[in-house]
Amino acid sequence: MAHLIRHKLSNKLTNAANTVSNKSQAKVSGVFARLGFQAATDEEGVGFAECDDLDYDYRQGMQMDVLQGEDEGGQVEGEGEGELDGDSHYQRDGTGHAPGLKTGVSLDEEKPKITTWEAGWNVTNAIQGMFVLGLPYAILHGGYLGLFLIIFAAVVCCYTGKILIACLYEEDEDGRQVRVRDSYVDIANACCAPRFPALGGHVVNVAQIIELVMTCILYVVVSGNLMVNSFPGFPVSQKAWSVVATVALLPCAFLKNLKAVSKFSLLCTLAHFVINVLVIAYCLSRARDWAWDKVKFYIDVKKFPISIGIIVFSYTSQIFLPSLEGNMSKPSEFHCMMDWTHISACVLKGLFALVAYLTWADATKEVITDNLPSTIRAVVNIFLVSKALLSYPLPFFAAVEVLEKSFFQGGGRAIFPDCYGPTGQLKSWGLGLRIGLVVFTLLMAVFVPHFALLMGLTGSLTGAGLCFLLPSLFHLKLQWRKLLWHHVFFDVAIFVIGGICAISGFIHSVEGLIEAYTYDLHD
Repeated sequence: MAHLIRHKLSNKLTNAANTVSNKSQAKVSGVFARLGFQAATDEEGVGFAECDDLDYDYRQGMQMDVLQGEDEGGQVEGEGEGELDGDSHYQRDGTGHAPGLKTGVSLDEEKPKITTWEAGWNVTNAIQGMFVLGLPYAILHGGYLGLFLIIFAAVVCCYTGKILIACLYEEDEDGRQVRVRDSYVDIANACCAPRFPALGGHVVNVAQIIELVMTCILYVVVSGNLMVNSFPGFPVSQKAWSVVATVALLPCAFLKNLKAVSKFSLLCTLAHFVINVLVIAYCLSRARDWAWDKVKFYIDVKKFPISIGIIVFSYTSQIFLPSLEGNMSKPSEFHCMMDWTHISACVLKGLFALVAYLTWADATKEVITDNLPSTIRAVVNIFLVSKALLSYPLPFFAAVEVLEKSFFQGGGRAIFPDCYGPTGQLKSWGLGLRIGLVVFTLLMAVFVPHFALLMGLTGSLTGAGLCFLLPSLFHLKLQWRKLLWHHVFFDVAIFVIGGICAISGFIHSVEGLIEAYTYDLHD
């Protein structure tokens, strides 16, 4: 018993000395943090070490209390020390067993994993959705440069997705890559620590909410647009069709999970694939009339920045990549998965945009299906409206989750009380908040019914930030010590080019919306 007490006191003194040493290192690195990225990275590492030591000390103290009880029951000391070693191994690199698990199975093994093909299917659904219908409109204002941007955006988004995942990892004392962060918000908070540890997460959350809500708005806008062009003889305006679509979407406010909707995702994707094939088949049937002379290197300086936002928005997938990579059974295949998904997306988008533009040339509309003959247009558009309405719950539910976690489920830091009761039921005012979000998407779709302009604005505002600016900035900040000169060059170039495109696209999109609203222009 006396030996156990001496052992416990010795551990306390050792950990206290380590903590004092770490604090001294933090003060020194804090001085150098103003000089560049590496000092800030070292300081973050010291912060990780302090947290690890404090948690290790607490967990070891708890284990000693257990050993003391076991010693009174006749347990030997060597068994307790063996448990301490295992607990330290689990705490520091996450490969050991979690305390309190009676089954002996690690936490990672209990989580259901997805294969590389399933992960690639999810990425494909994100970057090859129905928003590709706006790409021919981008070629209209960009010509061959628009085609180049489709390729360029694919390469850049693939690269920034990879470096974003690299920011989830740090090297341990043995030089192994250990996943120390779980989400985009964690990366942002680590980048802004220690001076503003929560600022980065707030910025990312705001960008995510804006993008998700704007995606919902675009689904309502495109539904109204497709319906009014499918039945031009009906005395119903696009705004009225948007109201009808929103009424059908009101049940989304009652969603507690996506199990009821996820079964339709494969059906929606297959339907969209069939629609794309039908559009391309019709275009190929008119190949003799293709207007190759209309595709030029000339660009519309005023409207081309809007096209950049449209192209960038069609590749947005960075929001869920950290969660996706964390759920892969083979995370080492993430880079390969990103390569083939973005290559296939680039080829299909380029061919679709070029073939559609060659068919209708200067008559190309914001939603390309509006150019189809009336006999085909109605059938194709009804399928597209169904897909849009079935796709709406996904970004809506994600936006609700981000809002609830940010404002209603932060424990003592939450601004508002929890939306859920003790038994998990949704409170009435929480339901009202969800209905209010659905109504907000309707109001935006009614007052700003311009699909391409809204898509360009969203791509320039949040798409460029989440896909270009923030990943390159975070990579420079968190991985500075390990970057080669060409990595630094790529990150800086992407940040500068992305910033210029984002600013110009945002300004011209806002100008286009003001002009359309002032002169009552229609799509």
